[in-house]
Amino acid sequence: MARERPRLTVVIPTLNAAEGLAATVAALDPSDAIVVVDGGSRDGTPGLAGGLGARVIETTPGRGGQLAAGAAVATEGWLLFLHADTVLEPGWREAVERHLSRPDAEGRAACFRFALDDDSAQARRLERWVAWRVAVLALPYGDQGLLIHRSLYDRVGGYRPLPLMEDVDLVRRLGRWRLTVMDASAITSARRWRQDGWLRRSARNLLCLALFYAGVPAERIARLYGR
Repeated sequence: MARERPRLTVVIPTLNAAEGLAATVAALDPSDAIVVVDGGSRDGTPGLAGGLGARVIETTPGRGGQLAAGAAVATEGWLLFLHADTVLEPGWREAVERHLSRPDAEGRAACFRFALDDDSAQARRLERWVAWRVAVLALPYGDQGLLIHRSLYDRVGGYRPLPLMEDVDLVRRLGRWRLTVMDASAITSARRWRQDGWLRRSARNLLCLALFYAGVPAERIARLYGR
């Protein structure tokens, strides 16, 4: 008898995400539960998400708090946290299944490879930098998604209500040996890099990471960068 395919609860935090949310949801498995946690959108995101079949929760803005709120109402043992401007490539569910088939799966979190929807050389360089950061520093960001079993999520304390760096905060508590990269890509919109400038945005992200590691509170970093 074939093994029953585990369902996931996919948690997506949103804030004025109507432009790309439909593509994000369309790439997901229709058998999985989708929870959209909106932080006060003014572009119709909650209504759109409901029309796409998602359960919608409205809360105060702040991605860490939104992710935690979504996890709190999840009904499945496996949680997949995903950004609203990220589309999982075809074959992602098979990559998830391979992870779930590991004997130690419930004790390990997993992310996808980072990719951008841009054909430029700058995008390829950034993808290589992120691959290095994940391989050497064990630091995937939230735009790579995070697949984690509820038991492990609760054991490490879950997402904290931080306005930014909530992804780094959680993966640091997980540690290198409880993280793996799945053989599929999460394709994120490059709009922010094109808008802000590739070098400028990448430098800003790196500075935020350095400040966070230096012990600067995430709330102060967020104020510095207008988040």
